This record gives sequence, structure tokens and C-alpha cells, in this order.
Amino acid sequence: MENATVSPCSASTVPTEDPWDIGPDGFYRRWLAAIEDRAELVEAVNRLTGTTQDKWIPVWKELGEVHEAAGERLEADGDFGRARREFLLAKTYYAIARFPGEITPEKATVSKDCVRAYIRACAHIDPPLEVVQIPHQDVTMTAHLRVPKSDEPVPAVLVMCGSDVFKEDRGWAQEICISHGMAGLVMDAPGTGENPVPWAPESVTAWEAAVDALRARPEIDPNRIGAFGISRGGYSVMQLAGTVPDKLQAVVAVAGAPLGYLPEGEEMARHLATLNERAEWYFGAADDGPFRPPMSEEDVRAEFHHWALSEIGVLDRITQPVLMINGDQDYLSPVGHIYSVLEHGPVTGKEARVYAGAGHCAAEHAGEWVPEAFAWLARKLSVTTTTPAAGSLPQH
Repeated sequence: MENATVSPCSASTVPTEDPWDIGPDGFYRRWLAAIEDRAELVEAVNRLTGTTQDKWIPVWKELGEVHEAAGERLEADGDFGRARREFLLAKTYYAIARFPGEITPEKATVSKDCVRAYIRACAHIDPPLEVVQIPHQDVTMTAHLRVPKSDEPVPAVLVMCGSDVFKEDRGWAQEICISHGMAGLVMDAPGTGENPVPWAPESVTAWEAAVDALRARPEIDPNRIGAFGISRGGYSVMQLAGTVPDKLQAVVAVAGAPLGYLPEGEEMARHLATLNERAEWYFGAADDGPFRPPMSEEDVRAEFHHWALSEIGVLDRITQPVLMINGDQDYLSPVGHIYSVLEHGPVTGKEARVYAGAGHCAAEHAGEWVPEAFAWLARKLSVTTTTPAAGSLPQH
């Protein structure tokens, strides 16, 4: 058993995956902005005796149940605002319990708890949350849609989730879309959550199906669709932008990779150190392996050739306005990927913000780049009036 710490960022291992590190670049960066009581998080972390599911799930599920019960009481009293906050906290603790995803039956069960708590949190919001079913090939993908009230078709943003943060953790992005007069459709990445499409380079067609579903809605202007994604979601944003440039009018990608840059030498060593820190932690059954297998330089090169946009032929097809954001000390998604995009495609139309000294997703600067990113999307999608963004900051 260890005690919770707030550790300084290490340049070779940004972001840290230490489950006892509650710092801004620590393990809980994925949910930190959603947790109102930091002392409650510290107390829970200090109760952890390990990360395998037998020691991990009970701590976080207990907290989720406490807040869900509080939400039930407040809802029964008609205090829907406070009930929503409690249900959202329950959702967040269930989300931590299911990390990194539905890798075991026990994780799948707590994932259902997470979905339930989030739907309960959205029971009384306006405009309402619509759970939509998007058919694709021989499966159906579940997504969340909110559309602002308008007499005219509105622009929309597809919010694209990543590998270990799910649509229930991206409601804040939808809220900001609404504040700018844009609809927001949030969908789990292929192979995660309620998206059964297998994760592979060709699964970009699942995201295209989501865009097509938006374009078919009478409330949505089919010529004003944007996309937003963080980390693996940032990769998917760029892949989709190059795959169907005629269907997306503007995109924001935060820390996406691999795009078109392969680190070498010392930078490759730091990249491997960051990747392989994830191989130190076990979140499934006691006899399961780590949540990310260790990788060699050969593995990284093979993955690059399999996934990188430069290798699959879409990097030069990204022709719409693009905004890319990251920290220059991100060794998970090296900042060189941003420069590779700037070197391809049209001369104009690409913008980037790189934060000096910041790590993966420039998480410590989210208070600045989150509202600016959605204001940028609103401008590019020709939203004529906007209101100040509301809601939580992101979970990575």
C-alpha cells in the first residue's frame, strides 16, 4: 500500500500512470476536473492496496454508490441541480472503477453502473440528452446527442472519444457545444464502451457513420459539421478529416498520434519509457497481464507503419481548417506529429498551439485551450452568436 502523492512531472514519463499520483499529470488527470472534493479522492487512493480488480473496483464502486444514493435522495426532493452533480460524481467514480475498459466481466458490470449514473445525471437537463443508435455494418453504436433550440438547422460537433475515456466522461464538451449554439454528438471510440466496431485503421468508417447520422438529422446543417478529440480521439479526428474531407468543415485534435512523425534516438527512448510505464500496472484479474503490454522500438515502428496517417495515405488529404494542441514535453504523443501535419497538405488553414514545458494534452493549460478550441470551432462553422462556455474542464 502506498500513500497518494502529488509528484512533479518527469520529462521521461509524462504523463505518469502511477495510481497513487494525484497530480495534474498523474493517473487521475482523466477525471480530475470532475471531482469536486479532492480530499475525498486522496482518502480513496490511500485506501487502495493494489490495482487488480479485486482491490480496485470495490474502493471506487463504493464511492459511486454513495453519490448515486445521494443523487436519488435529492432527485426525490426535487433538487435536480444538486442531484445531477451527485450522479455525475457517481459516474466518475464508476468510470475510475472500470479503467481501462471492459476487459473482464467485472469491469463490464461496473461499466453499466457508469452508463446508468450518467443517464440519471442527464434526466432533467435542457436541451435534453438523446441516446441515439447508429447502425454500422452489422452492429449498432450507441451515442449521445444534444441539440440547442433553434428555428434553423444548427452546426454540430462530433466529439470523438479515445481508448480509456468514454462518452460518459465527455458530457462537458457537449455542454460547451450547446453554449455556442452547436449540437454535440458524443460517441465511444471503436472497440470501447458501447461501440462494438473492432479497433483497426479501417474502423474510421464507424466515425464516418456518426457524421452521416448527424448530416441526416433535420435539425443539423449538413454543411457545418466539425469534430473534436483528445489523445487517441485526437488521432481519430485527423484520420477522419483526411478520409472524408468533404464531410467535415473544421477539426480540433489534441495530442493525436501517430500522424506522420517517428521519433528517433533519445526522443525514441523517452517515448518508449512513457509507453512502457503503462506496462507496470495491472487492472484486470490478478493473473491477467498489464493494461498495456511492453513495447520495443521495433514494435513502435511496426505500429507506426500500420496506423500513421502518412503511411495509410490520408495526411495530404486533410484540407479543412485544423487546430492542433499539445505540450512540447509529451512523449506519449510527441509534438513532432503536429509539425508533420503542418508540412503536408494545403499551405494555409492549419493552426497549432504548443505549450512549452507541458506534457500529454497540455492538461495543466486546459482552462485556456478548452474554451478557445470550441470558440474556434464555432467561428469556423459560422456560428453567428455565442455565449460564454459553461461546465467542467476535460478529463483526458
